[in-house]
Amino acid sequence: MLRPKLNVLDESLVRQMIDEALQLLVDPGVRVHNDEALRLLDEGGAHVDADRQVAYIPEHLVWDALSTTPKSFHLYDLTGAAAVHYGGDEVHFDPGSAAIFILDYQTGKQRSPVTADFVKFVKLVETLPQLDAQSTAMVCADVAEEIGDLYRLYLALNFMRKPIITGAFRKDTWWVMKEMLTAVAGGAAGLASRPLTVFDVCPSPPLLWSDLTCQNLIDCARAGIPAELVSMPLSGATSPVTLAAAITQHAAESLSGIVIHQLSNAGAPIVWGGSPAAFDMREGTTPMGAAETWLIDAGYVQVGKSLGLPTHVYMGMSDAKVLDAQCGLESMGGALMAALCGANMVSGAGMLDFESCQSFEKLVIDAEIIGLVKRTIEGVAVREQPIALEIMRQMGHRADYLAHPHTRKWFRKELYIPSDVIDRGSLDAWEMKGSKSTVERAHDRVNALLLKYPPSPLSSELRDEIRQIATRAARQFGMEELPTLPE
Repeated sequence: MLRPKLNVLDESLVRQMIDEALQLLVDPGVRVHNDEALRLLDEGGAHVDADRQVAYIPEHLVWDALSTTPKSFHLYDLTGAAAVHYGGDEVHFDPGSAAIFILDYQTGKQRSPVTADFVKFVKLVETLPQLDAQSTAMVCADVAEEIGDLYRLYLALNFMRKPIITGAFRKDTWWVMKEMLTAVAGGAAGLASRPLTVFDVCPSPPLLWSDLTCQNLIDCARAGIPAELVSMPLSGATSPVTLAAAITQHAAESLSGIVIHQLSNAGAPIVWGGSPAAFDMREGTTPMGAAETWLIDAGYVQVGKSLGLPTHVYMGMSDAKVLDAQCGLESMGGALMAALCGANMVSGAGMLDFESCQSFEKLVIDAEIIGLVKRTIEGVAVREQPIALEIMRQMGHRADYLAHPHTRKWFRKELYIPSDVIDRGSLDAWEMKGSKSTVERAHDRVNALLLKYPPSPLSSELRDEIRQIATRAARQFGMEELPTLPE
């Protein structure tokens, strides 16, 4: 079966981009604001200017690092079952991460999310089969800012079953997050052998690794926890304006991260990901729904695949502020393009307003988009041989296939059947159901799905243990107790 697939670069251009990225690592080199990373690079064979905190990474060091980087790995759910496969052209979806606002359905306005919102979101993701993983989707405003990252993970671990994509905002809180994950996984060895999370690590464009992101990268590698490189060139602002040059910069930043990562622990899993954008020259914004952003994303995924690496993108989001036509067209376009490129993890469901806001209603609409997209990339299958001769000769000129056993046998495999969020009824049927808009139907589905949430498999003992870990960290920042968990 031919699977629909999209490439936006020819092979010679991919090779040139990689070659130029390798040259950029030698001149001008990479700024590295972390002493341990500089030491690793120096001992590994790079030329390091310690005073300027710049590493000049030779080509052979990059190829050595790539030779030890795993080509694929699995994420596991809380029951220990393999749930997500990074590698090849397998495509999975998870929600967008780290929103600082939530779109309130009742008011139509954005507001800061709190614990109850996050828990509701996690429960909703668990009920949506189109989503393959959780994410630490929003930052709660009802806890100390210093524990914002670990608190997201703490909440998710209490209510999730699916694996999760997360990230740390500080060096010290990474260790708290690891401690909670280790407890849930039954020990450090279990966490490394059956990882249930990926940590995003983000270089700063152009060609800079901060102290925080370097340390997160190193710590993930040494713990065997998968890391996800999230290079973010902004074409025309923090990278050259041409799309090809932005993709090349992405490659240089990502290759430097792989070198640091593999020098820390050769063979540790890492993902070639990103969240670039094409800078909007009129508004001064970073549109994730722009065609140029999608092309940069598709291009860097193709480069990563040419190197045999697991891949990730932030796509399927919208820059709209409400759930309108713009929101739908941008979300569908990005999600479809990401899937056609074969990105292993596509992050972005539920998100709007330049990656800053999450919406429950958008999440369930996006789930339907994802269902359509997943069906699209399945392509056209040959279910039987001969394809049509036997059944059509049997039926002749009768237009009565609906009752035929052949239809009953195959229609569920052939057709994606959406929920009521997608209206496929007649006008009369739509009016009889209240003439509801897509957003109204999505809101109804949110409420219906939350009633179907399956309880988390996490034991009460583990819940108590991770609460103690998170509370201990909170008290270091003047917060004596964490908010009470919703039921």
